[in-house]
Amino acid sequence: MTTDDVREVETTPNGDGAEQPETAQAQGDTALLASSTVYYTSSTTVTPVHAGPSTSYTKVGDLPKHSGITIICQTQGQSKSGPYGTSTIWDKIGNGRYVPDSYVYTGSDGYVAPKC
Repeated sequence: MTTDDVREVETTPNGDGAEQPETAQAQGDTALLASSTVYYTSSTTVTPVHAGPSTSYTKVGDLPKHSGITIICQTQGQSKSGPYGTSTIWDKIGNGRYVPDSYVYTGSDGYVAPKC
């Protein structure tokens, strides 16, 4: 899945001033998405994309600031610090495409999608 596979949606401010994602229909032919909720990456830095849930996997690219993503599933991996703290959770956004959850605003420090 690429960022082109996700339709951007409006967000609404929540009580703490942060944006809260709204539900959107996923595009493309990705089968069995775990959720159609669109989450957003950090608005202050690009988000690294790796082939697996660790920086030891090949880096396959970067997502631009404030990219809308759909999380297919989540898995435990290398601890990674980012704009939203430090976490061992990695979000699968496509085949061979994982982003550190600490770069994605999910509104939670835990899992928000099924485990991979």
